[in-house]
Amino acid sequence: MEITTYNPPQTKQCPFCAETIQAAAVKCRFCNEFLNSNRAKALQANPAYDSQPDNAQKTADGILFVARPSFLAMTGSVIRGLLFLALAAFLIRYPIEELSIFQQSEPLAPPTVTSPETDAAAPATDSVIAETTTKASSKLALNEHQLVLFRRYRIIAGLGLAALVILMLLTKMTRLKTTCYEVSADRIEWSRGLLDRKVDNLDMFRVIDLKMRRSLLDCIVGIGTVTIITTDKTDPEFTFEKIRNPRKLYDVIKKASLEADRRSNAVHLE
Repeated sequence: MEITTYNPPQTKQCPFCAETIQAAAVKCRFCNEFLNSNRAKALQANPAYDSQPDNAQKTADGILFVARPSFLAMTGSVIRGLLFLALAAFLIRYPIEELSIFQQSEPLAPPTVTSPETDAAAPATDSVIAETTTKASSKLALNEHQLVLFRRYRIIAGLGLAALVILMLLTKMTRLKTTCYEVSADRIEWSRGLLDRKVDNLDMFRVIDLKMRRSLLDCIVGIGTVTIITTDKTDPEFTFEKIRNPRKLYDVIKKASLEADRRSNAVHLE
C-alpha cells in the first residue's frame, strides 16, 4: 500500500492586511495591494514603516506624476459667465420701462370723416371711433402701477441671473480644485469631492490605450486632457481633465503601462 504525503501550499502573510496568501502571490487578493512595490518590501523589512509620514511613503512608492485640474480650464466658462453678468447688469441698471413703447399714449381727439356728398368733415360714427380706439390701444402701454412692478421684477431678474452665474462658477471651481490625480508605476489613483470624498484607483497593467486632446484655447493656456482606455469594468474610460503638462503625463502613463504589462505578463487582445 502506497502512502502519499500531503504537502500544504507555501503561504505568507500580507504585510498590508495581515491575511494569509500564497507565497508566490504578487498581489494580495484581499486588499489588492501589490507585494512587489517598494512600500511592500519596506514593510516586510520593517513593520513599523507604515507609521511613517505619508510623504515618505509616497516617495518610496515612486509617485511619477501628481496633478490637479487647472483653473485655466474655466477660461471658456468665465468668458460665458462674464457675458451673462453683463446682461444681468443691463437688467439691473437700464430703465427699460422708460422706453416709449411702455409709456401711456396721449388722448386721441375724436376722429372725423369726410362726407363724399358735401366734401366736408363730419363727426365720426360710434363704429369708427371704436375701431380707431382699438388700433391705438394695440400699442403696448403700462400705467404707473404696472411700471413700478415691471421695474421691481426687472431688478429681481438681474440679481437672480447674477447670483446663478456666480454660483455655477464657484461650483465648477470647487469641483476642479477638489480633484487630485496621482500616477505611480503600479497604479493610477484619484480623489474627488469636498464633503463626500471619493478615492479610487486603477491598476496600471489594465491600461490598453490612451490619447491626448488639446483645443486651440488649451494650447494657448498650456493645458490639455488625457484619456485612457482600460479593461477595468468600473472605469473602462478615465479622463484627466484639463491638467498642466499633459504631454508629460501621456509619456509617463505610456511607459508605466508597458512596464506593468511586462512585469505581470499581461497581453491585451484587440
